[in-house]
Amino acid sequence: MSRRDTLLGLLVVIIWGANFVVIDAGLESFPPLLFAALRFTFVAFPAVLFVGGPGAPWTRVAAVGLLQGVGQFGLLFVGMNLGVPPGLASLVLQGQAAFTVLLAFLVLRDKPGPIAVGGVLVGVLGLAAIAAGTAAAPVGALLVVVAAGACWAAANVATRIAQPNSGFRLTIWSALAAPVPLALLSLTFEGPDRDRQALTRIDADGIFALVFTVVLSSIVAFGIWASLLKRNSTASVGSLSLLVPVVGVATAWLVQGEVPSLVESVGGLFILAGVAAVMRPNAVRSVGRWLRLTGRPAESDAV
Repeated sequence: MSRRDTLLGLLVVIIWGANFVVIDAGLESFPPLLFAALRFTFVAFPAVLFVGGPGAPWTRVAAVGLLQGVGQFGLLFVGMNLGVPPGLASLVLQGQAAFTVLLAFLVLRDKPGPIAVGGVLVGVLGLAAIAAGTAAAPVGALLVVVAAGACWAAANVATRIAQPNSGFRLTIWSALAAPVPLALLSLTFEGPDRDRQALTRIDADGIFALVFTVVLSSIVAFGIWASLLKRNSTASVGSLSLLVPVVGVATAWLVQGEVPSLVESVGGLFILAGVAAVMRPNAVRSVGRWLRLTGRPAESDAV
């Protein structure tokens, strides 16, 4: 990835990392599926009236929208509502990096190099270490968030297949596929009375959460993300998301007073190392060559 794309990816990481605390606040105002339905309704409207098409087959655009809207965010919001706290949710969701590499290999034949594979494994090890040092959550809720990560990975691959002419346009138009299924699921499982109460009693925190998730997390961040996937390998872009829990834990610390433990700090270092290996494999090779040279005895010392 170029330096510009790397900086854009880091901006997305900051937005998505902070987004988990915002989502947690929004779930105090909305039931999860209704919250997701509102999010993607306002991502699509009124923007679709002014933004041109994404230049990709509509079936592929709809697939991206369903995987992101119903799969990734519908499941994420449900999992958090069932008891997964923001910091832990930001960690578990990043299992998508491993899913992304696997699906990209199976579907796109996008074979990562050994250093990239090693980087993902190191990052996953860091995630496991952080999760082990984080407060427990219901197993069922955790599995829901894991499923959300798998849907995110599938959306990454679907975006790569769609090859849109604009990541921003894809974000807007793909959002059209999500509101109706999410609204129907909300009416079925959350009930019309609960939805009606949430909409008639919306407060300032709910409005702020909705604006943040619509404007920054969806339109800005996903637009950039889709553009990065168009220009770079799926594995390299997907690996950037391993940094999201670092920001998520830091945000929870600053906003909610959740001080990271020693295990979480060490896990964060593993994540950074893993991302560096995937993003800059040539730098890793250079370090390896330097270590081999410095460890080799000088000719005068040889027997």
